[in-house]
Amino acid sequence: MKYIIVTGGVISGLGKGITTSSIAKILQARGLKVTAIKIDPYLNYDAGTMNPYQHGEVFVLEDGGEVDLDLGNYERFLDANLTFDHNITTGKIYKTVIERERKGEYLGKTVQIIPHITEEIKRRIKKIAIESNVDVVVIEVGGTVGDIESMPFLEAARELWLEEGSRNVLFVHTTLIPVLDVVGEQKTKPTQHSVKELRSLGIQPDIIIGRAKEYLNDDTRRKISLFCSVPYEAVISAPDAKSIYEVPLIFEKQGLGEYIMGKLQLWGEPPEWKEWKKFLENLYNPKDEVTIAIVGKYVHLRDSYISHRESLTHAASRLKVKINIKWIDSERIEENGTEELKGVHGILIPGGFGKRGSEGKILAAKYAREHKIPFLGICFGFQLAVVEFARSILGYEDANSTELSPATSAPVIDLLPEQRNINKLGGTMRLGAQKVIIEKGSLAYNLYRSEVIYERHRHRYEVNPDYIDELEKKGMHFSGKDESGVRMEIFEFRNHPFYIGSQFHPEFKSRPLRPSPLHLALVKYALKYKKSNGDSS
Repeated sequence: MKYIIVTGGVISGLGKGITTSSIAKILQARGLKVTAIKIDPYLNYDAGTMNPYQHGEVFVLEDGGEVDLDLGNYERFLDANLTFDHNITTGKIYKTVIERERKGEYLGKTVQIIPHITEEIKRRIKKIAIESNVDVVVIEVGGTVGDIESMPFLEAARELWLEEGSRNVLFVHTTLIPVLDVVGEQKTKPTQHSVKELRSLGIQPDIIIGRAKEYLNDDTRRKISLFCSVPYEAVISAPDAKSIYEVPLIFEKQGLGEYIMGKLQLWGEPPEWKEWKKFLENLYNPKDEVTIAIVGKYVHLRDSYISHRESLTHAASRLKVKINIKWIDSERIEENGTEELKGVHGILIPGGFGKRGSEGKILAAKYAREHKIPFLGICFGFQLAVVEFARSILGYEDANSTELSPATSAPVIDLLPEQRNINKLGGTMRLGAQKVIIEKGSLAYNLYRSEVIYERHRHRYEVNPDYIDELEKKGMHFSGKDESGVRMEIFEFRNHPFYIGSQFHPEFKSRPLRPSPLHLALVKYALKYKKSNGDSS
């Protein structure tokens, strides 16, 4: 088994996740079987209870694991489904070790960071490696070298290298190469200090990825090579790219793939990039463009909706169209009305929780319905579109979700029955892939081309069965349901060009070469809307 461990230095947010995804993709392109692990040093057991402003979007896996958004990047780049075990957190590690200590499994020993915590970290890494049946495991260590939280994980990585040997464990260090505007020179000192910190922990990087606006110049690479004891050819540039999906090709051009193959003594096929390059070619050479509004309350941190952004990117390539995303704060709609929605060709309301900004999302759903603008509502967006319909069409003025208004006289959205006696928040929602039955002949069926699909969920509330007949009589057609036929999964309007919602999250399964059917359809109908309205912008 081969292990590649990616660390980060100087500052956070350098793109370690994209570096990890790109390295994994480079090896996969050579026919190797690859998987990826994300280590998050925070004490939370998982990402499920975190506000998106903390770490961005909470990504949901097929098995229901609520994880860091980087696992979404791994899945998209590798076109693979990962498991909850692929996300290792400090909370998971300490919980396991303490539970074992309580059971007396350490035979009276003093339980310590070394060896007990580090052994549990290595055990989890090796378990994933074996169960995944892969050739290479790429491991991203979250945070920055020097953070106290990540030290046990770096120590475990050092021990893994000692046990498995330098031919089987390779360290990649991602670091910032800043440029001072005053002198315009690429500065290597932060990288030198970062590598010095890493070496003080017993880890010598084999490869350095230099993150900068432009490619690293020759002098910069030579200086990093000399001061950090890394071969010149192993100093790789990570310049700004037009798309994250171009990064593997940028690394490939610099020989990173061949260097890794040689260093780890791997054998593979000639790299195959035909479909990947075609995807980028379509993305970079659009024949048309549309504007899609994403209406949410976390729009100030775009990573809160990263899977929607990437799903639209996947659709953009497939349709050879440039998508201009207009990020609209739903609270501003509450304050100023729907003026910001004028001129958009499609509206997407993503998932979320809580009352803040919910009335703005309801107004956006109403605007899309009344102006015949293509609309896609996901999870909370699906629920609030039902609320809007109940208010405007059924005449229930105070219709609402009991999440937002427990005293509403028309609870068209209500708590799932199995949620009523739950008092813990973490990992207790309806999560992961669930079976959805789609009605033949419906719009949803035409999009999915299947009567049975499995899509990922993350919710506590659902359409109240008591109101379904009434909603359907007035034109809201539920074309997707769960196996029981009681839980509503998809709605659509037959008297609207494209107005559809899903209780599930299709964005979590969208891939560069296999876009989410619902996002793809939103863009298609946005193009039709633009042309039918004579918009040549």
